[in-house]
Amino acid sequence: MLGAIAGDIIGSVYEGNSLKSKDFPLFGRQCRFTDDTVLTVAVADVILHTDQFPTSSQYIDQFQWYYSRYQYAGYGRNFSNWAKSHSRQPYNSFGNGAAMRVSPIGFAINDLETVLREAKRSAEVTHNHPEGIKGAQATAAAIFLARTGYDQVGIKSYIQTNFGYNLERTLDQIRPKYQYDATSLGSVPQAIIAFLESTNFEDAIRNAISLGGDSDTIACITGGIAQAYYGGVPPAIAQQTLAHLDEHLCSTTEKFIYKYGEG
Repeated sequence: MLGAIAGDIIGSVYEGNSLKSKDFPLFGRQCRFTDDTVLTVAVADVILHTDQFPTSSQYIDQFQWYYSRYQYAGYGRNFSNWAKSHSRQPYNSFGNGAAMRVSPIGFAINDLETVLREAKRSAEVTHNHPEGIKGAQATAAAIFLARTGYDQVGIKSYIQTNFGYNLERTLDQIRPKYQYDATSLGSVPQAIIAFLESTNFEDAIRNAISLGGDSDTIACITGGIAQAYYGGVPPAIAQQTLAHLDEHLCSTTEKFIYKYGEG
């Protein structure tokens, strides 16, 4: 999950800026964690404190607790309204929020069927639209496959076959006309392609941010997959990432890394 957090923090200053370049400083003065990090840690927290498989209620409780503690992290309006209302009902979102927070599931669970089931459960408490669920499942599956020995060709084939995403486009084809799109369909395939064209972890993050648009979320999704595939986050990036977190977020992240590893 550290790779997802790194992507969020690095991308935070480029969100909506349409950078369209891979040439940028990784950690600028304005970098910060956003809702992507907060809710990723929330999922990790659920997993760390559950003996068996989490219930939907546990996800709801943690998402709303984390929102109350980090209210100004930049959540989408629908999520904010849901969290503030203490609703127990989902709001049929097809946004990219379920995909951005799902990475801990891909790292913690050791069989694909269970990964898919748990990704669905974590998504549907808010994002119960089929596209919202699909984005979370595709991201978690890509992470699982990446950390269990699949190469980029195999990951691409599985995701295209099972989720119907078009992964044949290149970044050079997508980049010129790509604009801010916070939907799952408008973010998850693009994030996966950014990983598929990468040669190492840092290159994957630079690919994701170079598309422009919802840069922190795209880089968050890409970063989780890249961490799994490349066997971790480079030490210098990992150190900078953890330094941007407060005590609670850092502690929970480190506990998750200790229990489930980095690759």
